[in-house]
Amino acid sequence: MTLLASSATEHRGLTMALFGLFVLTTLAITLWAGRQNRSAADFYAGGRGFTGFQNGLAISGDYMSAASFLGIAGTIALAGYDGFLYSIGFLVAWLVALLLIAEPLRNSGRFTMADVLAFRMRQRPVRTAAGVSTIVVSIFYLLAQMVGAGTLVALLLGVEGSAAKRWTVVAVGALMIIYVVIGGMKGTTWVQIVKAVLLIAGAALMTVLVLAKYHFNPSELLGAAASASGKGEAFLQPGQKYGTGTAKLDFISLGIALVLGTAGLPHILVRFYTVPTAKAARKSVLWAIGIIGVFYLMTLALGFGAAALVGSKQIKAANAAGNTAAPQLAEALGGGSGSTGGAILLAVISAVAFATILAVVAGLTLASSASFAHDLYANVIRRGKASEREEVRSAKWAAVGIGAVSIVLSLYADKLNTAALVALAFAVAASANLPTLLYSLFWKRFTTTGAVSSVYAGLVSSVLLVVFSPVVSGKAASLFPHSDFHWFPLENPGLVSIPIGFLAGWLGTLLSRERPDPAKYAELEVRSLTGLGAH
Repeated sequence: MTLLASSATEHRGLTMALFGLFVLTTLAITLWAGRQNRSAADFYAGGRGFTGFQNGLAISGDYMSAASFLGIAGTIALAGYDGFLYSIGFLVAWLVALLLIAEPLRNSGRFTMADVLAFRMRQRPVRTAAGVSTIVVSIFYLLAQMVGAGTLVALLLGVEGSAAKRWTVVAVGALMIIYVVIGGMKGTTWVQIVKAVLLIAGAALMTVLVLAKYHFNPSELLGAAASASGKGEAFLQPGQKYGTGTAKLDFISLGIALVLGTAGLPHILVRFYTVPTAKAARKSVLWAIGIIGVFYLMTLALGFGAAALVGSKQIKAANAAGNTAAPQLAEALGGGSGSTGGAILLAVISAVAFATILAVVAGLTLASSASFAHDLYANVIRRGKASEREEVRSAKWAAVGIGAVSIVLSLYADKLNTAALVALAFAVAASANLPTLLYSLFWKRFTTTGAVSSVYAGLVSSVLLVVFSPVVSGKAASLFPHSDFHWFPLENPGLVSIPIGFLAGWLGTLLSRERPDPAKYAELEVRSLTGLGAH
C-alpha cells in the first residue's frame, strides 16, 4: 500500500464526508431543476435561460474534465515539457469553436448537432449518422472520466485490488444517470457551474501553495522539477514523450486532434443552445476561453510541482499513468503523509476531482441521450410523429443504456491515462463531426451523400485505427497488455482519420447525383449569420 493510500485510509471519514456533501448538494440542485422541466426545450436546452457568463462557466465545467485535472497534471509530472502540449492543444482549440462554430450553430439548430446537418439535407440518413457519431464520441469521453473516478476513489480508500475501482465506476455511472434523468440540461448546467467554481478555487489554492514553496519564482520551481525528475534539463525540453521516430508523428496527430476536436464534441456543441441568442453564445465562448486559459496555466504549477515535491517514482507507484499526481501533490503541500493538513488538503482536492468527474459524465450522458431521443427516436424511428413527452421519456431511457455501456467498457480501461483517452475522443469528434459541420455551414454544393460519407468515414476510420493501435494492444499500458494485434503505429489516429473525414465529404458530394436546393442553403446562410428565424 502506498503512503498516500495509507494516509487517505486513516482519514477516510473526512474524505467520505466531503464526497457525501458534494453529492448531496448536487442531488438537491438536480431535484430542484427537475421540477422546472416542463417541455423538451427545458430538458434539452435548460429553457434557453442561461446568461453568457453562466453558460461560459458551465462550458468550462464541461471542458475541464478529469483529463484536465488528473491526466494533464500527471503527464506533465512524468514527461515534463511534452505533457504541457495537452494544455496548449485543449486551449487553442477554442479559437476554432469561437470563430467557426459557436454563433452559426446557435442560430441554425434547436437541440442537437444533427439539427444543423439535417437543415438542408434528407432528414433520416443524416440524423442517423449524426446520432451514431454523437453516441460513440460521448462513450469514448465517458471512459476517461470513469477511469479517473475509479483510480481516485480506490486510491483514497487505500484499496489495492480492482473491486473498489469497479464499484466506484458503477456508483459514478448510477449518479450520472440520476442527474440526467431527473435534472435534464438545467440541473446538469447548475452542477457544471458549481463544479467549475470549485475546480478553479482548488487549482488556484494548490498553485499558490506550490509557488510559495519556491518563493513565487517559476524558474526555481522548474529547476527543482528538472532536478527531481532525474533527467536534468532534458525534462524541460521537447522529447521526453514525443522525441523519436513515430512519436513525433504521434505528437502532430495529437495536436491536430486537440485543436480541431473541441468544435466537434457533442456535449460542448449542445451548450450553445442553452442561451437565448447567438450573441450570448459568443459571450459564453469568450468567458470559457478566459476561465479555461487561467486553469491550463495553473496545470504548469500542478504538474511541475508534483514532479518536484512528489517525484516520478511515488507517482508511478500509486498509478503508472500518472492520474494521481494532483492528489499526491495536495497531500505533500498540506504537510505530507500522516499529517492532518495533508489529509485535509488531499480530501478537499480529491472531492473536487470527483465533483469534476460527476459533472462531466452528466453532461456527456445528456448530450448522447438527447441525440438518441431527438435524432434517432423522434425523427428516424417515429418519423417526426413522437410527442414531446415520448421524446423526453426515450432520452431518459437512453441515458440508462448509454450509462450502462460506459460502465462496462470503463472496467477494462483503468491502466490508460485519462488525458490520452480524452485525446482519442477529440480525434473521433474531429474526424466525424467537424468536417460535416463545416461543409454544411459553408459549402453550397454539399449534399446528403457527402454528409453521410463524411460522418461514417471519419467515425469508422478513427475507431478502427484506435482498435489496431498501441492504445488497445501491444504495450504494458495497453487496454489488452497480454495481446498484440496492433498494426497502426500511432496512439492517436487524428493525422490519418481527420483528412479521411474531409476527403469523404468532398468525394461523396462530387460523386452523388443529388442537386442541393440553393434556396435552402440561402436560408441556412442567412439564419446562421443573422439569427433570423432561430429558435
